[in-house]
Amino acid sequence: MVNKDDFLYPRGRYYGHVKPENLVFNANLQEFAQRVSYICNLETGGKMPPDEAYEQIKAMWKELKRSKKQLKIGEQPEQNNGSEAEQ
Repeated sequence: MVNKDDFLYPRGRYYGHVKPENLVFNANLQEFAQRVSYICNLETGGKMPPDEAYEQIKAMWKELKRSKKQLKIGEQPEQNNGSEAEQ
């Protein structure tokens, strides 16, 4: 039997470099994409005004950016006094 949450909120498999922070960010990114899709569908169907849809997506985007920053995704690891860069 299929779980209702698995149907409504499907998760794709992660194929990137497996690190805890990457997995967490991937889950956050998938949730963001799913919620944006629902908001777009509500706005397209006339159930939500465009300005409210925009504000909700903007708030979710800020939340996703905050998550990325907290997880330090995309940041370069600190190097030892620049000695590795010179080699």
